[in-house]
Amino acid sequence: MSQTFTPICSVDQILPNTGVAALVDGRHVAVFRVGESSFHAIDNIDPRSGASVLSRGLVGNLGERIVVASPLYKNHFDLSTGECLEAPEQSVRAHAVQVQDGRVLVALS
Repeated sequence: MSQTFTPICSVDQILPNTGVAALVDGRHVAVFRVGESSFHAIDNIDPRSGASVLSRGLVGNLGERIVVASPLYKNHFDLSTGECLEAPEQSVRAHAVQVQDGRVLVALS
């Protein structure tokens, strides 16, 4: 089964170490740019509150893991896997991201 990638925005529309929200096939997705050229996507819905806010969280690292901290409850989500470090049962899905011709594309997992 091949993945269907949906164009989100141009690379330049996501500042380094920030995220943007997108709607992909009816699903709220948070797309992050880490540094200049690393991109990640996870579900945007904070599982604890149900609010679509993870794209507004602070990007950083905990040890070797690149994470985003939820702006509401400060839980940390691994940007590669979607795992919630404080409460694994509240993990979110991670999605495939690729860059083509200066555009960021996401495929739902």
